[in-house]
Amino acid sequence: MSSHVQAGSFSIAIVGLVIAALAIGIALVVEGQSKANLIKDSMREEQVSLAALAFEGADSADLIDSAEEAQRAADLVKEHRHNIAATSSDLMAASATGRYDPTNLKHLSYSQAINLEDYLYVGAASLGLTTVTSVSGVVMTVTGLAPALAGFALARFARKVAVPATA
Repeated sequence: MSSHVQAGSFSIAIVGLVIAALAIGIALVVEGQSKANLIKDSMREEQVSLAALAFEGADSADLIDSAEEAQRAADLVKEHRHNIAATSSDLMAASATGRYDPTNLKHLSYSQAINLEDYLYVGAASLGLTTVTSVSGVVMTVTGLAPALAGFALARFARKVAVPATA
């Protein structure tokens, strides 16, 4: 096999890998961003604000729609929930029956706090994952562009230093 055929096959393989890396990178960025937008829109629909959770100086019109806000709010809800009872077992131990009673306001408040806390923690974690996905896409895109740019530079260099063929 001639070196031109090997170089041509190698070039085709590199171009294929570059195209695949670019496609995967772009897909990861688009997927990460679209899911982040979906989560943020869902959080805005719930209309939970830091002000509603008693954060000092928070504007009631500023809805929780970021990972940092969701994390801060979840931590506060957890703290409030622990003021009701340190653990679920402690809550049940204080009950006359030792079981969950949805008509008991203390049990109901604790349950609602867990629901809100979980919702906020899941939102924070999900937004973190969408960020990781988008950053991975950017890295993959750069990884795809690097060999393409190197290939173009090498091709240009090869043309400059090409030795004319002798017959």
